[in-house]
Amino acid sequence: MAKTRSAARPAGRRQSSLRRRLLAVLLLAALIAGGFGWWKARTWLPDRKDYPVQGVWLSDDNGAVDWRLLRAAGADFAYLTASEGTSTRDMAFADGVAAARARGMQAGAVHVYDLCAPADAQAANFVTLVPRDKDMLPPAIRIDISSRTCPEVPGEAQMQSELTTFLNQVEKHAEKPVILMVSRSIEKEFHLAARIDRNIWVEQDFIEPSYAGRPWVMWTASSRLRLNAAATPLHWVVVQQ
Repeated sequence: MAKTRSAARPAGRRQSSLRRRLLAVLLLAALIAGGFGWWKARTWLPDRKDYPVQGVWLSDDNGAVDWRLLRAAGADFAYLTASEGTSTRDMAFADGVAAARARGMQAGAVHVYDLCAPADAQAANFVTLVPRDKDMLPPAIRIDISSRTCPEVPGEAQMQSELTTFLNQVEKHAEKPVILMVSRSIEKEFHLAARIDRNIWVEQDFIEPSYAGRPWVMWTASSRLRLNAAATPLHWVVVQQ
């Protein structure tokens, strides 16, 4: 009996060793797959065959941009965040537009709309900074629910009245309709895509979204693209044709 127990113990140790090796191999495979997924998320771009026109949405959070490298990466246009709410402005906006155009890119302005701020003051903030320019892309209005600037979201009637006032003033200045850049949360709350007849800009990393409930014109397909053109992740945008 002693010999039988003595023989059994090495076999058990061998099985335990095999299990540990198998677990190590599986862990290594998971790490490799995770690393590849992380790398892919940072470098992925939509296929040009599906979306021939592509570009970028920038804000001052992106810091300095190498426009030559951005153009070389395939950016046909750049939307630059010009203003936010009633008082925040990017004073480098004009330089950004000039730099984009110097590289053969079209340029447009974004206003980040504050649901709690007066529409007139927001429109004034935008039109003070962004000139009337027929060569500019249509203004894009970023609308989201932000607890930072608007802890208590206004009612539907008040929101729509204020937004309509804002859009009328901005469109009179730009002499063209705006594009509504609607988040999933704002669309769920107010159904703006159905209520306001404007082109829609949607957002969702990697997978084409459907939350607007109707065809969109622009899509932020990645909010984490890493390019040598900037030190921070970029928002990469495609156009539906």
